[in-house]
Amino acid sequence: MNPAEATREVYWNISNHWLVYVLLVPTVLVGGWGFVRKLRLWRVGHSAARFDRPGERIKLLFRHAVAQQRTARKRYVGVFHRMIVYGFVILTAATTVVLLQQDFGLQIMRGRFYLYFQSFIVDIFGALVIVGLLMAAMRRWGRKPAELIYTREANLAVVAIFVISVTGFLLEGWRIAVTEDPWGAWSPVGYGVAWASSAVMSTEAMRLGHLGLWWFHLALVFTALAWVPYTKMAHVLTAPLNIYFANLDGYGGSLKTIDFETAESFGVNSLNDFTWKDLMDLDACTECGRCTAVCPANVVGKALSPRDLILDLRSLMHSRESELLAVAAGAGNGDGEGGEAVAKSPIIAEGTAISAEALWQCTTCAACMEACPVFIEQMPKIVDARRYLVMEEADFPESLQTVITSLEQRGHPFPGTSFNRVEWADGLDIPELAEMDDPADAEVLLWVGCGGALVERNQSTVRSLAQLLQKAGVKFAILGREESCNGDPARRIGNEFLFEMLAKSTVESFEKYGVKKIVTSCPHCFNTFANEYPHLGGRYEVLHHSEFLAELVKSGALEPKADAGLKVTFHDPCYLGRHNGIFDAPRELVQLTTGSAPSEMEQSRESSFCCGGGGAMCYVDEAPDQRVNQERADQALATGADVVAVGCPFCTTMLEDGIAARRGDREVVVKDIAELLWDSVSTG
Repeated sequence: MNPAEATREVYWNISNHWLVYVLLVPTVLVGGWGFVRKLRLWRVGHSAARFDRPGERIKLLFRHAVAQQRTARKRYVGVFHRMIVYGFVILTAATTVVLLQQDFGLQIMRGRFYLYFQSFIVDIFGALVIVGLLMAAMRRWGRKPAELIYTREANLAVVAIFVISVTGFLLEGWRIAVTEDPWGAWSPVGYGVAWASSAVMSTEAMRLGHLGLWWFHLALVFTALAWVPYTKMAHVLTAPLNIYFANLDGYGGSLKTIDFETAESFGVNSLNDFTWKDLMDLDACTECGRCTAVCPANVVGKALSPRDLILDLRSLMHSRESELLAVAAGAGNGDGEGGEAVAKSPIIAEGTAISAEALWQCTTCAACMEACPVFIEQMPKIVDARRYLVMEEADFPESLQTVITSLEQRGHPFPGTSFNRVEWADGLDIPELAEMDDPADAEVLLWVGCGGALVERNQSTVRSLAQLLQKAGVKFAILGREESCNGDPARRIGNEFLFEMLAKSTVESFEKYGVKKIVTSCPHCFNTFANEYPHLGGRYEVLHHSEFLAELVKSGALEPKADAGLKVTFHDPCYLGRHNGIFDAPRELVQLTTGSAPSEMEQSRESSFCCGGGGAMCYVDEAPDQRVNQERADQALATGADVVAVGCPFCTTMLEDGIAARRGDREVVVKDIAELLWDSVSTG
């Protein structure tokens, strides 16, 4: 046989195949309308700048929609998901080849291409789809992981795709058997079906079976295509779109600003208040539950579930479709029963995942965003809802009210502190910018921060840091009594107005003294200066103390002496690691002071578990059986380390409390990396 002659008849055994195109019309109309409806709803949202940097966006799309890197973090899920997705990509390509030959006269379904691709490769990938579906079914109906949502719709989707795949192979096998296709062996699965069928079925039975099953297969495929936009399976299109339009600047380390001169309301409490990207997020959700599985609040049994928050909002959006579109078109009647009144009705309500209780449990750690395979932005939505509660309703936990009052009156969030801004530096002879003849002589501003200066435990950290800078010969100074909170707690609580007031005051101080370079031991301050102040005109070189100290050691300015007997584990602060990608510098310092790399916890680096103090939650009392810091303490203790190293004053406080509650008789201490390094240098 000459391979160049290899081909097959497209519509073998099928008459009146023009009906295919007749049926295709309603399929396209129904399915297309489903996606048009989604687009119309997304357009209700406010503008969002997500069309920049197309090159980066295409790379992101390739990594996470095509290569599915985030999906593959769970190996079993990654394997079967890739089998199904890549299998359908190949099957779609094969269908396109048939279309090009049959309807456009391009004679490409022949020869070696027909044998290698259209027969062999397509068969193999079709088989992978079936294997992937069986693996998915075993997980969904056998293992039943807690993070999944179990619905009839999801079950039906698995069954429908499985039936489509199996009937496709039956059709291929019966065609090969009846026609005695000389090229049939190039389709291994279909050839196997032909061999098995020939043993139990007559030629006429296979011919009749092929005819009936062909139309059933077509009807099922077309029904599925029309059905997809109205189900969770819509994510096959919405997920890639959402990945492409992802926030390229991190996990929300820089929150949206509010234009107080033009804004009609502050924060979000209606679907209309979201951006189009926020609304796209809702339709992109695959219901995988990875966000909730890693949420520290949910892990310890609190009400917050990032997945359910998104799904509740999605359900609300689609249930109010007509009202939302009416408002967008300017047709709301405002009568309290429809139109604007319904569309703008509150989304924060008790008894849902968007309850005020749940909103005040978020630590803004962004673990949910890092885990999401389709780049949904859960955390910024929570902060936007907090903004509404704080600035429009003045409704927030009483303990946070005292924090806000202290920030307004004293410029720091610790109403009970007895310390001032400079007591920590007693005896160290550290210059303050205001007292210097020429502030420009200070090459570096050491930003101490409220957590460093006003919390007794953390004063040891900033003293160690200052002494290290002095020993290394760094020309630095502090703001001292002029230092005030940079606004981070106010912003995470939701008081954007107070944040801007504090931030602008700090920017003015920096401008007065010509500050160009800032070093701080607080990741929250680091994040605020590096990512949020530029929106207010404050642009500086900002370094976390772990980065700066690591450079000083590399340059020879500091010479630590390793304590080989010390076993250390390092806790990644959320605002240092996940939010800003700084993982290696603190680990380098641990290795320099102990002679070995830190013992990693079960969750580390990008997957680090929050200490429980972010999002201003360090100021909120937790129920004794729902304390995030104790969950993290258990992970630290499981490493067998003598020292839990940290790089954040809030992590220090939270983990010391957690370790004290869980360590039993063990001697385990919490130390900042600056303290570790100073111990090593001062005894060297």
